[in-house]
Amino acid sequence: MDGIFASGMIGLTQEYFTPLLLFLGGTVREVGVLVSLPNLLASLAQMKTIDFIRTFRSRRRVITTFVLIQAISLLTIAVTGALGVLTTEILILLAVLFTASGAIALPAWGSLMSDLIPVRRRGAYFGWRNSVLGVIIVCASLAAGMLLHGMPVERLGAGFVAVFALAFVFRLLSWAYLRRMYDPPVRHSPAKRVALKSFIGKLRSSDFARFVIFVSLLNFSVNIAAPFFTVLMLRDLGFNYFEFSVVLVTATLVMYLMMRRWGRLADSIGNVRVVQFTAPIISIIPLLWLISRHPAFLIGVQLVSGFAWAGFNLCASNFIYDAVAPDRRVRYISYFNVLNGVMLSAGALLGGFLATQVPPIMGYRILTILVISSVMRIIVTALFSFRLREVRSVVSIKSDDLFFSMIGIRPFLGVERRTIHIRNN
Repeated sequence: MDGIFASGMIGLTQEYFTPLLLFLGGTVREVGVLVSLPNLLASLAQMKTIDFIRTFRSRRRVITTFVLIQAISLLTIAVTGALGVLTTEILILLAVLFTASGAIALPAWGSLMSDLIPVRRRGAYFGWRNSVLGVIIVCASLAAGMLLHGMPVERLGAGFVAVFALAFVFRLLSWAYLRRMYDPPVRHSPAKRVALKSFIGKLRSSDFARFVIFVSLLNFSVNIAAPFFTVLMLRDLGFNYFEFSVVLVTATLVMYLMMRRWGRLADSIGNVRVVQFTAPIISIIPLLWLISRHPAFLIGVQLVSGFAWAGFNLCASNFIYDAVAPDRRVRYISYFNVLNGVMLSAGALLGGFLATQVPPIMGYRILTILVISSVMRIIVTALFSFRLREVRSVVSIKSDDLFFSMIGIRPFLGVERRTIHIRNN
């Protein structure tokens, strides 16, 4: 029930901060700041999650406290928008509060859920959960797009107020259900505490740390372009809000619908194998935008994107749960999110800078940014993805069998048992 209402909130907000900023007169560089600054501060804020858990003596209390702060930030956006005093600067500050408070709660939530879900069922469970909740995200996002599309220009501000006010209501209902979750006691072992400096020192020797490097660099490359798809569609290509929302939610819908299949497969073949298969697909997606910018073609591109990101996102999260001992999980999730968040922020800032400096391709500077992002993704994937190693016993599968089994053309073929050496991280 928490997930249902949280997903409603996500669908109403995750793709509409940038449109709201553009509506308020924001620039491309401000779009970069809107994405980078919340990610940066949110990742740093997660360093305090373990301290909050020790202080509150409960993961649930940490989660509910900061989820409530997140809800209040959405209410503030709606109220200031209704009063006509919302500016780009205020929106960015509130986005920082919204993202940072959610980020502090995330490692505690991940630790809690990993204790509640058996190891061998995590892929199937989270795949099922994300598939169900993904439909809700898509429906909420489409509803927001249709509402904004149907508003006359002079009433568009009221449309954004309604969207963020409803998001506040959904987050508040989510908070109410989070308060009722079972919170098994967590044991803290001072002997096993790992400082960030020590964690960074393991980056060359640990399987988990190599995974952190790969995901962080890939997300840096992705975020060079990711914040600016919205600018390209709404400002440069002249999409209306309905076309914009349909193109975006196509990837989201496919991603969440495919997660259940990816989850079941990953339980058998391992999370690393799925990541290695999907990363090259993710790397070439921006280049497809050079072929055509027609909404119908881009919906096809988004189908491919959703298919690949479903496997990558699900298995990247589940690998962390597999690779880290329970008593270190909150701290390691925090460290992972810190490094990943810094790289996401750096990518967005670099993209915002380059968007005003690079020469245009086919008349659009942002298309040049997409090419740069794609090249960086290809380099990172080629250098790092196949150095990753699984941390549990899995079965092997050829890439063509993996692909055809995922799309349902033929059953799971060519599988043989193999054992992976488990290293101490």
